[in-house]
Amino acid sequence: MTILKEGDKAPRFKGLDQNGDTISLEDYKGKKVILYFYPKDNTPGCTNEACDLRDNYNNLLTKGMDVIGVSPDSEKSHQKFIGKYDLPFRLISDPEKVVLNLYNAWGEKKLYGKTYDGVLRKTFIIDENQNIEKIIEKVKTKDHTNQIYGELEI
Repeated sequence: MTILKEGDKAPRFKGLDQNGDTISLEDYKGKKVILYFYPKDNTPGCTNEACDLRDNYNNLLTKGMDVIGVSPDSEKSHQKFIGKYDLPFRLISDPEKVVLNLYNAWGEKKLYGKTYDGVLRKTFIIDENQNIEKIIEKVKTKDHTNQIYGELEI
């Protein structure tokens, strides 16, 4: 597995969003993309993160950035999550963990002394040329947008 680092070309991907529509990195050429990976719809940390990005979405758009979330949840789960919290951005359903693995966002985790495989919460800021500008591996779920602005020094 190739370890991604800042400056690398972002791995190209295709997936299905909450409506079953194909979404790819190519669709966002010329824009910055906040590509964030999260474990599960409707859980406290994931909801905090999604709602923080939702609350700041228009501001992100004015700065030339769009948001895409990725988790192993189903399209139906994503639809409910989006509906419940009025999320304005697309969520990729990745039950086969294709995109998660491309971005090294699936791996070993530890909880209460147990080791298991799961989603590694992280965010990739991809620039207009589809290079990885920043990688955030210690996500502050309640203040993620400000964390992104801090990384980009905006």
